[in-house]
Amino acid sequence: MATLNISTRMSLLKPTTPDFLPSSNTLTHFLAFQSRPRNIRPPHNKNHNHASFTLRSMTIAEEKHKGHLNSSNGPLGNTEKYSLYDDQSIDYYSMGQARVTPNSRRKTKIVCTIGPSTSTREMIWKLAETGMNVARLNMSHGDHSSHQKTIDLVKEYNSQFDDKVVAIMLDTKGPEVRSGDLPQPIMLKEGQEFNFTIKRGVSTENTVSVNYDDFVTDVEIGDILLVDGGMMSLVVKSKTHDTVKCEVVDGGELKSRRHLNVRGKSATLPSITDKDWEDIKFGVDNQVDFYAVSFVKDAKVVHELKDYLKSCNADIHVIVKIESADSIPNLHTIIPASDGAMVARGDLGAELPIEDVPLLQEDIIRRCQRMQKPVIVATNMLESMINQPTPTRAEVSDIAIAVREGADAVMLSGETAHGKFPLKAVKVMHSVALRNESSLPITTAPPSELSYKNRMGEIFAFHATTMSNTINTPIIVFTRTGSMAILLSHYRPHSTIFAFTNEVRIKQRLGLYHGVLPIYMEFSNDAEETFSRALKLLLDRGHLKEGEHVTLVQSGAQPIWRSESTHHIQVRRVQS
Repeated sequence: MATLNISTRMSLLKPTTPDFLPSSNTLTHFLAFQSRPRNIRPPHNKNHNHASFTLRSMTIAEEKHKGHLNSSNGPLGNTEKYSLYDDQSIDYYSMGQARVTPNSRRKTKIVCTIGPSTSTREMIWKLAETGMNVARLNMSHGDHSSHQKTIDLVKEYNSQFDDKVVAIMLDTKGPEVRSGDLPQPIMLKEGQEFNFTIKRGVSTENTVSVNYDDFVTDVEIGDILLVDGGMMSLVVKSKTHDTVKCEVVDGGELKSRRHLNVRGKSATLPSITDKDWEDIKFGVDNQVDFYAVSFVKDAKVVHELKDYLKSCNADIHVIVKIESADSIPNLHTIIPASDGAMVARGDLGAELPIEDVPLLQEDIIRRCQRMQKPVIVATNMLESMINQPTPTRAEVSDIAIAVREGADAVMLSGETAHGKFPLKAVKVMHSVALRNESSLPITTAPPSELSYKNRMGEIFAFHATTMSNTINTPIIVFTRTGSMAILLSHYRPHSTIFAFTNEVRIKQRLGLYHGVLPIYMEFSNDAEETFSRALKLLLDRGHLKEGEHVTLVQSGAQPIWRSESTHHIQVRRVQS
């Protein structure tokens, strides 16, 4: 066994340090130098605590010490850092084609909204087998009884598999401003006068009610009102104490309970309404995995919800939905306070100029990546597939852009909730994500500058990813809290992260994270026995083949079989 010991008191970020593996090239040379075991040790200091990289001996051929290095898993990866656009001679199209195989695994996760089209046991099973990773409960529709049925069915599915999981996300309705009920739709024509009133129960051919008492106060003359996400628009001409008088700019068919936005403004409503608190309690009672909180404007609401969950002893993560104009100036406090974010582009594009939405999407994704938070891109991703069996080419590009920008997950809403082709929509999202992942360059950015104590886990996640990318191996990690699996996900290794955990809640939560395949398994006190069972399970389920190599990581917030100051990275050959 070749062992490289590194003192935990040494500076691990200086490439001039002989014992540090600063790049994939150095790591490749170290592994390929000789097949026989070698020990490289710095001068011993009894006052130093040591972290160790433990590398199982493995033979990596190097033909006459020249040419390309190869492992039994395939060609060694190129982990050189470069931009997608640095070298136009690199053929990413052909590269991606070569990487996609029948056994390739998609890393970007898929969130599916459950509704009338998919609420049966048969459809939930089919969605899960087709590619659904997270089931979303939209609390704007349905009641607790229908959502309870969905939760029970998803939990039934999860109970039958140790290496498959569907997480449950409860999406709150939030403080929506809507028009009132209409006996029949009203056709709005360009140039006509149309009014909104805060009086309840008004429904005439030129005036309808709204459900928000401060509507007249919030809007100003000259404001643009968007109806149903921008399907119709009106300009405010005047107002009285209870009525806003408008002129139709873009007409259309106004139906009951249509969503209203004011371009560039957010309603002065609380982010969590009384109904939302009832739904949140319902989620606590049913131990859902995530809340997606609508119309978050500042970090205060996140802290309020987390305090409530702490008082309930509820282990539920909070995903903030970025969909209001007021949230954008506060992203620097909202995202750190949360456990992740969703780019909810529908209302975001209604309250802000639509041309800003792609830029905001990229910015939010990058912020989440820097803070190691999962990020979901949502709304209209395959909207045409609600009624059509094939997507538009623009929709395919939309998914591809989200994948290439680094989103952890992409989301389907009406496509799976009430669409005609829910399974086809999931298949399209799966194939587009997989194909685009395959053509991305393999890069590994070094850890950010943090205090030494806080960065040990990051350093080992970085080096495990570098090793995995260099010798083309999947990663196996054992975790009780999920922390090391999440760190590994942040570094985006090219291969799958098999995250073994003995906690059901952690298994379900990790289902959202990019590239992580969570597996439930009881840990024994014998590390080697646990490793052997894990490898056997992966072999038996077809996740690995005999003769492959894997990168095994022991590190993280809670030590399992190691002393707290010791971390290990091992490369092992899979044998039956």
